Amino acid sequence: MKQLKLSDGEKLILLMLSEIHEHLQIKNGVDTKLVQSAIYSGNLWGLKWQLTGVFHDHEAAPEVIEEVVNVLDMWSFIESSYSRFSSDDKRMIEQEAKPFGQYVQFTGFDGNGEAEYISVARFLVDDLERFSSFKGRELNSHLPSLDAHRRMLGVFNRLRPTLTSGLLTATQVVELLKEKLHPERRSTATAAH
Repeated sequence: MKQLKLSDGEKLILLMLSEIHEHLQIKNGVDTKLVQSAIYSGNLWGLKWQLTGVFHDHEAAPEVIEEVVNVLDMWSFIESSYSRFSSDDKRMIEQEAKPFGQYVQFTGFDGNGEAEYISVARFLVDDLERFSSFKGRELNSHLPSLDAHRRMLGVFNRLRPTLTSGLLTATQVVELLKEKLHPERRSTATAAH
């Protein structure tokens, strides 16, 4: 854990703000007594322990943010297109993209192994109110999904310039969903049919 460092000016500003906070009797705010005590006693580390949501040592990498945006964008196209398909198209997708053609919906990222990705996705959807079609979803796939999303993105990026209507065809959705299956498992899945 990095040590919290504050300049003398920052300490003075924090003390003055905490006094204003107390004078205005603001409820449900930062514990001003803790802030004052940490500054006066030289135990700034206590603020990091107590205020973990404010003081943390990580920030999402730009490449992670870009990849999450691209995944959400791709799934927006998939879901929007799928919702407009006929029953016949949906049956064809279910058959051709087994086992992923039956449930055509973005399930998120793994909350354990892909925590940074799920955090960015939640922030985009819930706080920045982007990709509103995913609002209210858990976004935790509970299993590794990043590699599958990356394989799908490879295909989607090739298809994207051809999407003149803004929608995918049923055949394109099948092509994308088939990428969810790991390449090593495709030959055994094909042989089983």
